[in-house]
Amino acid sequence: MSCPFKPRWERRKEARPQELLNAALDHFVARGFAATRLDDVARSAGVSKGTLYLYFTSKEELFKAVVRESIIPLIGEAEGVIEQFTGSSEELFRLVMANWWQNVGASKLSALPKLMMAEAANFPELAQFYQEEVVDRGERMVTTMLQRGMARGEIRDLDLNIVPRLLISPIIMMMMWKHSNGVCRVDASQLGSYLESYMDMAVRSILKTEDGGKTK
Repeated sequence: MSCPFKPRWERRKEARPQELLNAALDHFVARGFAATRLDDVARSAGVSKGTLYLYFTSKEELFKAVVRESIIPLIGEAEGVIEQFTGSSEELFRLVMANWWQNVGASKLSALPKLMMAEAANFPELAQFYQEEVVDRGERMVTTMLQRGMARGEIRDLDLNIVPRLLISPIIMMMMWKHSNGVCRVDASQLGSYLESYMDMAVRSILKTEDGGKTK
């Protein structure tokens, strides 16, 4: 039986940090945080454990680097789109959510929310890091998008302390469905339809009608 984490190179003495991060993400996704061993990450990247420690002082720091190099730039891109977009609020909402699903939800990064929820109690400092740098920033991004629409008169008055989280939650749930075995499992081929239905329901609930109320 072949090993699922076959080294990318044999007898390689050096590796760039990005190569180590790629190997680490593979292991975190497949095994979770607690079960991932730095020896295995180094082996998958084709380097020694000592070489890994030249770049990352602990497994916690390695995980933080994975998040900062993979998810944080995508949030930054979405923030840039919101800032520069000139179209309608509905067009912007659909674009941001579709791009997020394509870049995160449809990729191996979609496993990270489930990982954090499963291991947050055992690694509270890591959970706090993820909350502050990913979850909170993502909510602020959605809040900015809603504020833009409200200022343009396209989105009705909303409770911005609650609604951004409500809009994000279905996307997170879809990502968790992808990595569920049995409980709430959804066929991967159906996720595109779920995404379209979610966006239709979301925009109908937040857009302002001519009389200032909800869309009908």
